[in-house]
Amino acid sequence: MINSPQDESREPLPGSASEIESPDDAARPTPIPNRASGEGAVADETPRPDLPAEIALGEPQPSGPDPFFVSYAQPGPQLHVPSDPPANARPPELFQSFSQLPVRPPARIPNFGHVGLLALLLVIGFLCTGAVFGLASFFLHIGTNALAHAAASNVQFILASEAILYLITFGLSLLVFPFFWHEKLSAGLQWRGAVALRRFWPLAATALGCAGLAALDEVLMPGPTNAPIDKMFSAPGAAWLMFAFGTTLAPFFEEMFFRGFLLPALCTAYDWSTEKFSHLSAPPLDSNGHPQWSLGAMVVGSILTSIPFALLHVEQQGHSLGPFLLLIVISLILCTVRLKTRSLAASTLVHAAYNFIIFSLALIGTSGFRHFDKM
Repeated sequence: MINSPQDESREPLPGSASEIESPDDAARPTPIPNRASGEGAVADETPRPDLPAEIALGEPQPSGPDPFFVSYAQPGPQLHVPSDPPANARPPELFQSFSQLPVRPPARIPNFGHVGLLALLLVIGFLCTGAVFGLASFFLHIGTNALAHAAASNVQFILASEAILYLITFGLSLLVFPFFWHEKLSAGLQWRGAVALRRFWPLAATALGCAGLAALDEVLMPGPTNAPIDKMFSAPGAAWLMFAFGTTLAPFFEEMFFRGFLLPALCTAYDWSTEKFSHLSAPPLDSNGHPQWSLGAMVVGSILTSIPFALLHVEQQGHSLGPFLLLIVISLILCTVRLKTRSLAASTLVHAAYNFIIFSLALIGTSGFRHFDKM
């Protein structure tokens, strides 16, 4: 009898030949469904002593790590993780890269922007000085013509107006520049008075050498006999005022402007131009937070500083060539002292001592500023 196709799908009877496993079938592993791919996977039914009995026999397990996954990677070092973080530990910021401040090149001060700001303060000081004398002339009933004549010829008026201008400008500088520099005015200008005191005698010897150069210049290239400064000395009581003003306020404020602001600004501008042209990075600041300049910058900056310094005094010397060249040499020496010692107080001390020696020689030569015909 031939079985129909429907009969082929019937289950075999117990004890039939198809129910009896062959030796090869007994050794063949039983396929276990693979949940990830849907295909059958072959599982080894040999019990393993390191796994539970139900896992070793291939029973289905709940979802979780696959117990049959074997890693062949080398075990890494075991890191000790403290159970409790330290009290001062800060949790990582969510936007840490955005919270960090950008790295900026160090600021070199003073620069030409600061020189321009100082010029603006000088203009404000000049206007304030004019207002002071305007109010004085109003309350003292001094005419405008008399005030203009005093401003041109009266030594006391000239020195008083310069002193007021310097003091107002200095007071404004004390308030304004720390706001931009984030440090005191004296620190930004490298005043460093202790350095000048430690080197007092070498600086005094330098001032004495400058006085010797002035005496040599007077012999080789003497100035005119009727220079405006000689006429100012001959005025009654003016010589003593000039002595006091020329050894205190004048050297301090001249050094602050020329060697404190202008010289560093010129040196920084020279190095900045060289760096931009050569595509070099700026040198780091020194241990005190101040710029380090190249030799070329210091040489060029000293020369460019000395020319306007000499031009400031050329009118007092009657526009004579000898005193003009002497003032350039004296300014170069002051610039060298300022750059070598990194101290504005050192160049101020040399400047004040040089003026003191010159005024003292004039005092001795005129018998106490009484006989100017001996000069």
